[in-house]
Amino acid sequence: MESSKFKDIRAKLNKTQKELAKLLGISIKSVHSYEQGWRKIPHHVERQLLFILFRVALSRGKKPDKCWDVQKCPEKKLDKCPVWEFKAGDLCWFINGTICNDKTHNSWEEKMIGCKVCKVFKKIFDF
Repeated sequence: MESSKFKDIRAKLNKTQKELAKLLGISIKSVHSYEQGWRKIPHHVERQLLFILFRVALSRGKKPDKCWDVQKCPEKKLDKCPVWEFKAGDLCWFINGTICNDKTHNSWEEKMIGCKVCKVFKKIFDF
């Protein structure tokens, strides 16, 4: 996640740096460093921030489509996908081990590269 996106999400959440730091369980100095681009945003912080933003979107009535419907996944692919197993098609971006574009991603960073261009992810987060 880029520092500008981190700052944009904080603004969408209407939180100060101090409030966001408390919410994420990190120091205010970390938030400041992420927003200034001095430090790379760790994957666990990015993931938690996106989850909070997702919950806010849901509370505002945004109803995301199920990923398997949008991607038109064949049944044999669904049987191997953890998102299908847990019936969490709106959390495909959050769950590791998903089979997107016929490939399971090996890391959060690799997964996010694919998610950021995905229709499902874009619709949820307006990226």
